[in-house]
Amino acid sequence: MDDKKITRLIYRKKDIKNISEKLTSLGNETKFTTLSFCNTRLFTTILVFIITIYISDNGYIYAPFVAIGYYYLFYYIFIVRKLKRRISRLDYQALQFFEILTLTLESGRNLEQSLIVTCDNVDSELSDEFKKALLEMNFGKSLLEALEDMKKRIPSETINNIILNIIQTNQFGNSILDTMYNQIDFLREKQILEIKGQINKIPNKVSIVSVIFIVPLIMVLILGPYLIEVLG
Repeated sequence: MDDKKITRLIYRKKDIKNISEKLTSLGNETKFTTLSFCNTRLFTTILVFIITIYISDNGYIYAPFVAIGYYYLFYYIFIVRKLKRRISRLDYQALQFFEILTLTLESGRNLEQSLIVTCDNVDSELSDEFKKALLEMNFGKSLLEALEDMKKRIPSETINNIILNIIQTNQFGNSILDTMYNQIDFLREKQILEIKGQINKIPNKVSIVSVIFIVPLIMVLILGPYLIEVLG
């Protein structure tokens, strides 16, 4: 029995499909295939279980809990956390990419030509994904098919909504420029709200730092002379 059959016996089809989609959305962020991820997580979890039993006096009690915790932590570290980082990067890059795309469209080029020019002039992770879509067109896919497949590689809902709007605009013959103007306005407002959100978090972070570092220092300065007198 090969590894793929073993994996299918251990994992549900739904779980395998979910992991496969997440790994696809990570792009170059991961070197795992679906099979290698499942097997690595399973075998290292078993190893953690065995090690916990041997290194702890009450290992038989702790081992199941440690193994379960490791099992979900492995998924979080290698998929969830990396996905969050990639979404953040792609969303940050989106405004610049689509602004340049819009300027290129304004010059009278069609969508495909505009994407080619934009990808040639923008060096980013998002640009690389569009380059892959354009490359797929050389192997027989239409632009809309390539963009649909691209959505599967993009974990950002914001960017996927923009791609969907572009596809629908192309299909129904609406003005692509009007669509892009609306999307750029949305991206700008989104970035402004995110910046305001980060600014609003600063007082809380300062308060935490104050409680951890400054307050104890003040207490030492106030109580120091008294303690020295008592000890003396």
